[in-house]
Amino acid sequence: MPDTILIVDDEVEIADLIDLYLQNEGYATRTFYEAQSALDCIKQEDIDLAILDIMMPDIDGFTLCSKVRELRSFPIIMLTARDDVVDKITGLTLGADDYVTKPFKPLELVARVKAQLRRYKKYNDEPAKSEALIVIGGLEINSKTHECSLDGKALKLTPTEFSLLRILASNQGAVMSSDELSQEIWQDEYFEKGNTSITVHIRHIREKMGESFENPRYIKTVWGVGYKLDNN
Repeated sequence: MPDTILIVDDEVEIADLIDLYLQNEGYATRTFYEAQSALDCIKQEDIDLAILDIMMPDIDGFTLCSKVRELRSFPIIMLTARDDVVDKITGLTLGADDYVTKPFKPLELVARVKAQLRRYKKYNDEPAKSEALIVIGGLEINSKTHECSLDGKALKLTPTEFSLLRILASNQGAVMSSDELSQEIWQDEYFEKGNTSITVHIRHIREKMGESFENPRYIKTVWGVGYKLDNN
């Protein structure tokens, strides 16, 4: 069965162009020009990844992203018409995994879709390994089941947040720069995402863990260097 990609954009030409490129790559697609029908589709069908435009007439992409995250954990790529850091940070904070600025090259978008799906499937479908379960204090990360808990309480993380936390935990005590973390997460699909994406994801993970910025329990900032995870 091919992976199913949800496309939501009120600009028909752009939505249909994305649809065409993804179908040419062998993906199944569900394309909508307004958000409510897309949300109904998500409730009824199995979707593997969503591409959401921010500016839509009925329900904006930020609201749709938030609603999707209440229902599903699959990767979300946001489309923004402006190269606006605020838009990107807002999308990442609401649970998006990546963003693409219009106008964009369709092949770059396809590459990002492949990267997100590959990473998401890797941590959901890989066979059990001895290192699948990482336990650090009250923090437990299970790469096989893609589940994470803190002090017995489940943490609802996006695929990118889960990957970031797993990488830090796998390198417990070691300081990793934003560039190193980006390379680990996106690998050859690293498109100069810069420090902003990692910073926003780290902040969002800390919020979900109930950590304070001033005195974090697990994720520590090493100023001028990067981040590390330990329980000391």
